[in-house]
Amino acid sequence: MSLPRQPVAVVFDMDGLLFDTETLYQEAGALAARDLALEMTPELFRSMVGLPWLATGAMLTKHFGPSFDVDAFAKIWRGHFNVIVETRLALKPGVVELLDCLDEHKLPRAIATSSSHKTAQHHLAFHNLVGRFHHVVASGDYAAGKPAPDPYLMAAKRLGVEPGLCLALEDSYNGVRSASAAGMMTIMVPDLLDPTDEIRGLCTLIAKDLHTVRGLLP
Repeated sequence: MSLPRQPVAVVFDMDGLLFDTETLYQEAGALAARDLALEMTPELFRSMVGLPWLATGAMLTKHFGPSFDVDAFAKIWRGHFNVIVETRLALKPGVVELLDCLDEHKLPRAIATSSSHKTAQHHLAFHNLVGRFHHVVASGDYAAGKPAPDPYLMAAKRLGVEPGLCLALEDSYNGVRSASAAGMMTIMVPDLLDPTDEIRGLCTLIAKDLHTVRGLLP
């Protein structure tokens, strides 16, 4: 397994790729639904992985009906997540080793996430990773969220690198669609979602974890 060309920059997704947060979001969502006498099934949650909040809220409203108070649900969901994440925020395997490799080869890197800057900075600070990324592109920095290419195009712009020279690392279908649409070499590192035929067709490679990605670099 090898890359068709070596990248000159790397763009990372955040949730489910750098941090093991998707399972925490799923747990918090299930608790929020229970508080409102509703049910968030694993299938419903997985259909929203990688989407920005506006798209997520629209899907929830469609699922639960027009009387569903999406803003109240979001507040309860965030509350549960904020409690859980303070004790259970874990790095995905290989994060530090891959960043050390990028440092060694002086490869610039950015994060392209659907989460807020506040959330990104919290997670980075929690694991002493502030300063290890040259740019963080988060909600509010682009016109359209994933699966649109905007987050990855903005990351490439801030890095000063053509998108086709960037390697994108993603765990979600919508993230893969976004990075591929931006023209980046895209590796999926599956978290909650297994690659489909469509996603395999959009990816340069499927990698077991970030240790595997590290092995693809010089």
